[in-house]
Amino acid sequence: MIGVIGLSFVSRAQAQFIPIPLRPGVGADDARHAITMQGLPWSAIGRVQTELGGRCTGFLIAPMVVETAAHCLWIAKTGRYIQPRDVHFLRAYNRGEFAAHARVVRFLVPPGYDPRREAMTAAYDRATLFLDVPTGTAAQILPVAPGLPASGEEVELGGYEQDFSEIVTSDMTCHVTGIASDGERRPMISHDCDATRGSSGAPLLAWRDGHWMVLGVQVLANSGRGGEAVPLAPVSSGADRGNR
Repeated sequence: MIGVIGLSFVSRAQAQFIPIPLRPGVGADDARHAITMQGLPWSAIGRVQTELGGRCTGFLIAPMVVETAAHCLWIAKTGRYIQPRDVHFLRAYNRGEFAAHARVVRFLVPPGYDPRREAMTAAYDRATLFLDVPTGTAAQILPVAPGLPASGEEVELGGYEQDFSEIVTSDMTCHVTGIASDGERRPMISHDCDATRGSSGAPLLAWRDGHWMVLGVQVLANSGRGGEAVPLAPVSSGADRGNR
């Protein structure tokens, strides 16, 4: 985990002691480009927005189910997750317009994830959001790829990043660089895609057998180009945050 940092914002006190690049995950030759939100895979992506002002990226895996990063839902000041009803999903958001909107009614976080030990438990840094209404059809979702990808596979990554928060920007010329691990030796997908803060929760995408598939959920950024994604594995129902 050396060389990677969380994509959530750090506090002013932390910033006084930890040298953090302005755009972690983006290299000197920034390969990101603005994306139009028409057609897959981009039309399945949306902004995850909280009523406390937090913003991340998410994507549909079913008409009423969204995947994102768990740390996007954690409130450090209170030491608790945000209430589901205070989270919104805006599919295909672009400069204030969007294709569909829904509120979250509950969400699941794997019990192995601890936001206070982010680097140690990063392989579980994902959340499954259940919406109050469908925001897409079965033809507008992203299927999940089985298993871990091979090193060298061509991938794409795009989300609502801090320096272009009103649009999706994407690096479409990147690759899987290997299978890494978090601090507790659980697998994560390393990649060399340019992506910075705000891309948390974005899908790491691959084109397979004539259609787009999701390999993982973006959660960590390198000090230079690239970062790491959480492989999409089954989520335990033991961490249901919507029934408190």
